[in-house]
Amino acid sequence: MIGDGWTDSKDELARDRRPTPDAPRRVAIVTGTRAEFGLLKPVMEAVRDRPELELLVIAAGSHLIQPAETFREIKKHFEVADSIPMQIVGKTGRWADVQALGRGVARFGRSFERLAPEWVVVLGDRIEAFAAASAASVGGVAVCHIHGGDRAEGVADEAMRHAITKLAHLHLAASEQSAERIRRMGERPEHVRVIGSPAIDGLERVEAMDDATFEELGSPELVLLAHPIGRTDEAEEHAASLTLEALGGARTLALHPNHDPGREGVMRALLGAGASVTLVKHLDRPRFLALLQRVGASGGALVGNSSAGLIEAGALGCPALNIGVRQNGREHGNNAVHAIESVGAIRDGLEKARSLEGPFTRPFGDGGAGPRAAAALSEIDPQKPGMTRKHCAY
Repeated sequence: MIGDGWTDSKDELARDRRPTPDAPRRVAIVTGTRAEFGLLKPVMEAVRDRPELELLVIAAGSHLIQPAETFREIKKHFEVADSIPMQIVGKTGRWADVQALGRGVARFGRSFERLAPEWVVVLGDRIEAFAAASAASVGGVAVCHIHGGDRAEGVADEAMRHAITKLAHLHLAASEQSAERIRRMGERPEHVRVIGSPAIDGLERVEAMDDATFEELGSPELVLLAHPIGRTDEAEEHAASLTLEALGGARTLALHPNHDPGREGVMRALLGAGASVTLVKHLDRPRFLALLQRVGASGGALVGNSSAGLIEAGALGCPALNIGVRQNGREHGNNAVHAIESVGAIRDGLEKARSLEGPFTRPFGDGGAGPRAAAALSEIDPQKPGMTRKHCAY
């Protein structure tokens, strides 16, 4: 793990600075996972492009677990203002997550005190976002939450996402349904905006995957993303094994699961899969999106329980088979088929998914979420009286 307080930026970037009236507004954007960085990247770029805003990228959580491949990916695109290690290598499970959350709150607090952001931006529902939102809210810094109001069970995702909503002061929802949930939670309507999902930004510019790259990845018919949902390793291994059995030897590219409780069980199942499964630790977002596009165009599908199946895949023309309860309640287009965790249901669902033909409906906007988020951070003054004082609007 990368050490506490490590920074790639120049020393002066990390020194104690306080905003002045003529200085750009300092916007700290926190990323904790590979998937959420892919969603936040268009927001980071849009903030960086506005002269009245100053971007501070903070890398946390699973980005910093060795070999830290996704941390290096962040550094290819942005200066890193600070890093916040939370998880400890080799310690997994829900109680390990509790301790990681506590470390995160304390370390984010020190970081925000030193960097003096005026906005802290988080996305989604993971412990990294919750730790950052908690530290900022308690410390009196305005919090902007992207993708609030969604429904998805995950490990503790539903509770965490809505808790972040109550800590946040500006809500940038991915859909009108999510925005309405936020309003019904008592958040001030004037601080709720629908921007769409930044996951859709740039999809129209995805470059087609060439034959050589596709063959290097095993020319897959299916892409498998099976994340744990907080059960025991044994239960997660059993569930992943059911999915692999149901795929029936189809050429499959499987990606490593998230660093969530139960990960080791999923990994055991994937490592024990047959020759038809190519296991890949990580694909950067451009290659992942290009792969989904090619697989979809070839009559294949994305299989598993990732939100990518319900958000990005449909916009790229790729059918998805969503398995189990992890994404229960999440909005999606008509590219998605759902199945319980049984061999028969997965087989039937996969057959149905692979028979779908696009173009598919797109409930998460038109691909302009990043610029809309940056505009909101510019237009709404985080220092205005009462901005960080929470009150229920009903």
